[in-house]
Amino acid sequence: MKILVVDDDLELLGLISFALRQAGHLVLEAATGNVALETFDREAPDLVILDVNLPGLNGFEVLRQIREQAATPVMLLTVLDNEEDEVRGLDLGADDYLTKPFSPRTLLARVRALLRRGETDHAEGQAKERAYIAGDLKLEVENQSVSVQAGTPVRLTNLEFRLLHFLLVNADHTLPAERLTQYVWGYPGGDDRQILKQLMHRLRHKVERNPAEPEYILTVAGIGYTLRPAPHGG
Repeated sequence: MKILVVDDDLELLGLISFALRQAGHLVLEAATGNVALETFDREAPDLVILDVNLPGLNGFEVLRQIREQAATPVMLLTVLDNEEDEVRGLDLGADDYLTKPFSPRTLLARVRALLRRGETDHAEGQAKERAYIAGDLKLEVENQSVSVQAGTPVRLTNLEFRLLHFLLVNADHTLPAERLTQYVWGYPGGDDRQILKQLMHRLRHKVERNPAEPEYILTVAGIGYTLRPAPHGG
C-alpha cells in the first residue's frame, strides 16, 4: 500500500516512514502542507498520516482540501488529547486519531485497521444495496447521504456513514459502545469512547429534529446506543 506521511518534525517523519517501510508499505514523505497536497494529487496514496500542527498550511486545512476531492482514509496526529481538535477533525472527515507520543506497534496496528477497513468497504461496495431504508430513514450508499422522512439528503463523512449504516442494519437492537467502536474504527479501543460520543453528537445533528431530545438515535445508559427507524410517540 502507498502511504503519505506528513509531519514537520523530520526525526519523527523518518521514524514513522521507517516503521511503515519495514512493514512492507511504499512511503511518501512531506514536511509541509503544500508539499503534502502536491504529493497527494500526483501519487494518489491509499492512506494519509497527517500531523495537525504543521507550519503555514496546517493539517486541518490539508484535510479539508483532500476531502474536497477524495474519500482517502486520513489519520490525524495530535500532540495532546484535545477534544476541540477531535471535533474539528470529525467535522472535516478524519478517519482516525493518534496522539503523540505513540509506539511504532500502535501506529502499525492503526494503519492495518484503516487499510483493512478500506478494503472491506470496497469489497462490500460491489454487493451493497444502493440504499438502506428503515422506517423514516434512508441511507444512500453512492453519495453517502441520509434523508429523514423523504426530506433533503444530507452528506455524511466516512465515519458518520459507517456508524449510521451499522445502527441501521441493527435497528431496534441495543449496540454496546465497544461494538460500535470496533466496527467504525476497525479495532477495539476504550480510548475511543469520547470520540464515539462526539461522532454520535455530529450524526444526531444531521438526523434529528432536536439533537438534544433525539427520536431516532437513542442512548441506552451504561450500555451503548440503539436506533429507532421511526419515533415512538413524542
